Amino acid sequence: MTARNRGDDDRDRWRDRGGRTGERYLDEGDEEAVSAAEAAREGLRQIVELTGRDPLGVTSIQPTDDGWRIGVDIVEHHRIPSSTDLLGLYEVDLDMTGSLLGYRRTRRYQRGKED
Repeated sequence: MTARNRGDDDRDRWRDRGGRTGERYLDEGDEEAVSAAEAAREGLRQIVELTGRDPLGVTSIQPTDDGWRIGVDIVEHHRIPSSTDLLGLYEVDLDMTGSLLGYRRTRRYQRGKED
């Protein structure tokens, strides 16, 4: 195989989706998919890094078409007594390799209050 052929093979490994110039994604199988437990740890780590707030823990994990959706409870505002802390439930979307796709707060509530 010549150097030119090796370069062609590397370019073929990437594909452009949706006709958008400059956006390239790895083909399936180029990186290993993470397990549910690894996705949960990574989702928790990502949301703590992005918000800078204290996590309570992972409350849910579910597979999606693109990867994983992780539910994480976060302390948004500490109060005295702590039973009145303001909490937020965040959903973190990861791809199959554990890379962040996005996140959002889906709920805000006071600790100790029932739904």
